[in-house]
Amino acid sequence: MESRIEEHQLSDREFKCICDLVYNDAGIVLTESKREMVYRRLMRRTRELKISSFSEYCGLINTPDSEELPHFINAITTNLTSFFREPHHFDYLRDQFIPQHLKAFRSDSKLRIWSSACSTGEEPYTLAITVKQAMASYLRKWDVRILATDLDTNVLKTAAQGIYEYDGIKDLSDEVKRDGFNKGIGNCEGLVKVKTSLADLISFKQLNLLRAWPMKGPFDAILCRNVLIYFDKDTQLGLLKRFVEILRPGGVIILGHSESVAKSFPGLNSIGRTIYQKVCTYH
Repeated sequence: MESRIEEHQLSDREFKCICDLVYNDAGIVLTESKREMVYRRLMRRTRELKISSFSEYCGLINTPDSEELPHFINAITTNLTSFFREPHHFDYLRDQFIPQHLKAFRSDSKLRIWSSACSTGEEPYTLAITVKQAMASYLRKWDVRILATDLDTNVLKTAAQGIYEYDGIKDLSDEVKRDGFNKGIGNCEGLVKVKTSLADLISFKQLNLLRAWPMKGPFDAILCRNVLIYFDKDTQLGLLKRFVEILRPGGVIILGHSESVAKSFPGLNSIGRTIYQKVCTYH
């Protein structure tokens, strides 16, 4: 059986079936250039399930209420991230956005940030570090929450644990390493764990961006970095419209380095490198 599993091929029909399922469930567009990646990742699943062909696997994930569907989506989605990735975004939040927010919303004393594709957690924990740097003296008085969501349930488990290889933080400043992480000892040597003071600011939840959103907002800042590139244009526009609806006037949406919002898109103004502010309206 093992040799059969090793040798089965991904036909054009099977690849189309997989592409259609990923698009219909998660809105992600897979092109021919991703075929080898799909083959490698799904081959691991077929080995684990002892399935002898991709045709059989397509039948398994294409059944109503398939228990395999979440594993399939987890296998396909890409999760590349790091602490302080695209650091100019966090510089902006620390040096401009949060100080302005503290002045403008002093009476409300509330800050809400959404990391909408948090992967293994580096982005929301970086947000927590940034918030602490910008408003350490306000944290006891202010109601600060960071929502971190992702489609992939596996990476969410990693994110919620907050445990990483030390190499992942070795290039951070000594101050950030000291204030943000505890070093592992004994069997945990070489690992670090995010400190409770940061983790307590974050709630991790599974969420498919293309389905219903249980939260109502409004959010002050939304990060959706390096996610739109996986969607077609219509899906991108629809998602951006939903982000704008759940963002407070004057709040910001932050995208990835290869993403942008058209100048003609209603309700958003460009205010920095892939940083967009919701236009205030007046009656």
